[in-house]
Amino acid sequence: MASTNGMIDPDDVVMLLIDHQSGLFNTVQDVPVPDLRNYAIALAKTASLLKIPVVTTASVPDGPNGPLIPEIHQYAPHAQFIPRTGQINAWDNPPFVEAIEKTGRKTVVIAGTLTSVCMAFPAISAIDAGYKAYCVVDASGNWSKMATDITIARVAQAGAIPMDTFAMVAELMRTWNRAEGSQFGAIIAEHIVPTYKCLMESYDKAQAVVKDGPETMMDKFQ
Repeated sequence: MASTNGMIDPDDVVMLLIDHQSGLFNTVQDVPVPDLRNYAIALAKTASLLKIPVVTTASVPDGPNGPLIPEIHQYAPHAQFIPRTGQINAWDNPPFVEAIEKTGRKTVVIAGTLTSVCMAFPAISAIDAGYKAYCVVDASGNWSKMATDITIARVAQAGAIPMDTFAMVAELMRTWNRAEGSQFGAIIAEHIVPTYKCLMESYDKAQAVVKDGPETMMDKFQ
C-alpha cells in the first residue's frame, strides 16, 4: 500500500506466535481459553491471507508445557517452528532471532502464552534490537488479570504497542475493498466476535427478502 497513515505496514511485519501450548493454556486465567485459542487462530489465518512470515516456538514441548496447539501450523502452514533449548525468553535463542532476521522485516507482531513472560520478554528484547513491536494481549493469556495489567504497563514503557486481536486484524486488513474482504469477515465472525456472524446472517436475510420477497407472505393474511 502506498501510505500506511501511521498504521502497521503488513509488508514489514513478521508474526511471532510463542508458546501457545496445551499445557500452558491450563494456567490461563485472564481470558477464556476457548477465546484465546480462537484469537491465536485468527492471527494465524490473517498471516496466511496476507502472506506475512510467521515464526513459532515452544517452551519444553516434551514436558508439562505440552505441544503447540495444532491449529497454529494448520492455518499458517508456512510458519517456521524453532525449537528452544531451555531459554525462557525466546529472543535468547539464536536460531529464533536468525529466523526473524532472515525475513528482512522490522516490525514484529507478538502473541505468547504467558503474557507476562512469553509475550513480554521477546517484545522488550526486540525493541532493544531495533524492531517495532506490537503485543497482541488477548491472543496471549496470563495467569491473572493483575499480571496482565502490570505487563501492559511494562511493555508500553519499553516502547511496545499493546493491542487486541480485533484491532490487529482490522489494522492489517486496512479496507473491505479488497479481494480477501469476505475472508477477513469470516475470520472476525468465526474467531473474534461471534455475534458479528448474527449481523451478517441478518444482512443476508434482508438482501434475500429484497431479491426474492418475504418467506412468510403475511400480506396474504390481512
